Amino acid sequence: MKTNLKYIIGIFFALLISSCSKEDYNLGDLTAPSNIIIGTEIVGQNVANPNGDGSGKVNITLSGDNTLAFKISYFNVSNNAVESDLAPIIGGKVTTKKFTETGEFVYRITVIAYGKGGTSTNLTKDITVRSDFSVPTSIITSLTNNANKSWVVDKSVAGHLGVGPWSGSSGPDWWAAGIDEKVACCNCFYTSIYKFTKLANGTYTLQVTSPDGVFTKTGSLTAIPGIPSSGGEGCYSFGGSTKAVSFGPSVSGIVASASTQIKFVVAGIDGFVGYGSCQNTYEILEINDNYMYLRAQGWETGNAWYLKLKPAP
Repeated sequence: MKTNLKYIIGIFFALLISSCSKEDYNLGDLTAPSNIIIGTEIVGQNVANPNGDGSGKVNITLSGDNTLAFKISYFNVSNNAVESDLAPIIGGKVTTKKFTETGEFVYRITVIAYGKGGTSTNLTKDITVRSDFSVPTSIITSLTNNANKSWVVDKSVAGHLGVGPWSGSSGPDWWAAGIDEKVACCNCFYTSIYKFTKLANGTYTLQVTSPDGVFTKTGSLTAIPGIPSSGGEGCYSFGGSTKAVSFGPSVSGIVASASTQIKFVVAGIDGFVGYGSCQNTYEILEINDNYMYLRAQGWETGNAWYLKLKPAP
């Protein structure tokens, strides 16, 4: 019994010593980042060129107190289009952004500054930037016939609609439609007409006519006004739209052998091509007088959608 008592007392003192020597971990003062500054230098900006020299380049300097890292995103306010996704800036506070839409546009720079323990502070700044870009004449001729030209989704070919990962792929790796696949459920997909027009002043428009409705999803998976908040993929009433179109070099990373390296952006939230659940920036993978192959980012995170079109009959 005495032996057991000594054993118990020994364990008690060992635990007491262990608890007294346990380290106290403390993150310190979790002060959120403050005094965030977004410094912008538009390359080539002067009295004669208040919005830059046309290169579209902006040098951005980020600073602030109690900051460990930044994330930055860009939004085209004029076109209501995301210019690029959030990109981390860790260990460096200076970045150069090249805006690619042709013309003068207002861009909103949004910065998230991160501090200790996941604390964060947001700040935005709007700037106007000019970007000069010349679209190859062959693309404009095929797209608009140098006046106007109407296109429809080509139901007669496989893969006229497809989906794959946005990153690391240049094709519909996950699914591709068969010939006439949507005729039974959603024939509006094939009867909608997309008319591209080259105006006399050198600008462009896209007119969408959907006599049988727009083929889309619902809720947050579409940006088209009037679409129900819930329901399946299908045809939904749409009154049509005419929107400005601008061009620029694509920034998706798709290699030149699989892309023209040219994109077009449809202004607003109700301009679209083919599938109404894509964002409004389309990369032209391939185009000629009789065929157009497009790639667009879907409203579902990480999705890339593919569309094959032909001239309207």
